[in-house]
Amino acid sequence: MSHLSILFFFSLISIVTLVLSQPSPPQGILIDCGALNTSTIEGQQWVPDTDYISVGVSKAIEIPDVLPILSNVRSFPLSGGDRKQKKFCYSIPVWRNWKYLIRTTYYYGGVNGGDFDLPPVFDQIVDGTIWTVVNTTEEYVRGLSSYYEGVFVARGRSMSVCIGVNTYTDSDPFISALEVIVLGDSLYNTTDFTKYGLSLVARNNFGYEDSIVRFPDDAFDRYWEPYGDSTPIIQSVRNVSSSDFWNLPPSNVFDTALTTDEGKPMELQWPPVSLPKSLYYVALYFAGSRDSTSRSSRTFDVDVNRIKYYRKLKVTPSGVVVFATRWPLSGLTNITLTPAAGSKGSPLINAGEIFSLLPLGGRTIARDVIALEGVKNSLQNPPADWNGDPCMPLGYSWTGVTCSSKRNRIRVTSLNLSNMDLSGTISPSVANLTALTKIMLANNNLTGPVPDLSSLRWLQRLHLQNNQLTGTIPSSLGAIGSLRELFIQNNFLTGQVPSNLKQKPGLSFRFSPGNNFSSASPSSRT
Repeated sequence: MSHLSILFFFSLISIVTLVLSQPSPPQGILIDCGALNTSTIEGQQWVPDTDYISVGVSKAIEIPDVLPILSNVRSFPLSGGDRKQKKFCYSIPVWRNWKYLIRTTYYYGGVNGGDFDLPPVFDQIVDGTIWTVVNTTEEYVRGLSSYYEGVFVARGRSMSVCIGVNTYTDSDPFISALEVIVLGDSLYNTTDFTKYGLSLVARNNFGYEDSIVRFPDDAFDRYWEPYGDSTPIIQSVRNVSSSDFWNLPPSNVFDTALTTDEGKPMELQWPPVSLPKSLYYVALYFAGSRDSTSRSSRTFDVDVNRIKYYRKLKVTPSGVVVFATRWPLSGLTNITLTPAAGSKGSPLINAGEIFSLLPLGGRTIARDVIALEGVKNSLQNPPADWNGDPCMPLGYSWTGVTCSSKRNRIRVTSLNLSNMDLSGTISPSVANLTALTKIMLANNNLTGPVPDLSSLRWLQRLHLQNNQLTGTIPSSLGAIGSLRELFIQNNFLTGQVPSNLKQKPGLSFRFSPGNNFSSASPSSRT
């Protein structure tokens, strides 16, 4: 997690100059969460979030001169103080197999009021993967906003970015901004994105002490934060071509560097935080200066925590990057640059990026997702958390949905929406949830017919009592060999009670009172 200033200083001259001279903005969607109108900020268009999410409420930040994208939030009320794990998801249209930078921004601004002076803690989720815990308290106390950045490859035609309630969430979670930006194919291309996402730990421009480097310098609007310490700083314009680097860093990050006295090793503690034990993607960027032919070539070893990272790295004015795709780290990280024998010039380093490798969670099989979307669309008031992946991450399945995983196939096995005051109809698509063992829809206000469920050969319990269902009882229910409970009393069903149900061995069958069948029948049979 990193932070940004929250204050907005308006300069018409500088903004007009920027708009006229900068290149085209990155391709993607910039969402101003909770905003009511589209806006243009520093040449980039920000849109309201209403096309991408159907839950939550918009709230205004009552703080003067705050940055425009921080002036509103989308808040997700916890009804009745509900602390149950649930998620609230944005659904973003994407291109399958394209690579995306996702950035979320948070500024609390005291929107929850009352005794909640500090921001809540919660999870953020991408598709079926818990990305990270959002804890913005430290930055908020310092008057700063917080942002998180990750890199993911789209596995479908939409990508869900969700806010998740966890056991530490003590008030309504929220979000200020969401950016989904297309990345070039070459960026971070040594990562196996079928197994991992990348979660940014730090991205720094070493020796630089001004404002964050971003678009238009960075074509993808990545944030390169300044980083300086007691180490000597080199400043010079190197004119490095970023197109020579797979990750396409902005060329001006090579204009400054951290260095040390000639012939001496250089020690750098970076990133400036203690890391949990995990695997990391690490990229370090170097470029020699052009101001002295005697120092045009530098050679040194790169060690990370006293383990050889790269031996005899030759650094020239054209620049070089060294990276590791799966480097194990834990705790504080120390980078040592040791001059090779006979090397001309001191070691230096210009920039660095480090991401944690994020193992991807599973995904509910597409057939079940499509079927549940059909069920959702047939309801007038579906549960608020019926967005994103229905089963994943673990602990964040949709309300009323139970899932199981066999041989890496994640299936929906139970649907329990009884006593939820639901209105609408029972979608025929429920019959495509072929791993279901239970359908519990009792005590709602559902109308329409009972669909054909004969494809649900594992179904054991079907509870539809106390609704407003009409039509006849499908005789095909009698063909479900596993069915043990069928409760349909207190509806408006008509016609004949199928004999194959009345005579089915081992079936607890309740079909009256409250229906209007053509012949008298007992209220139940077991």
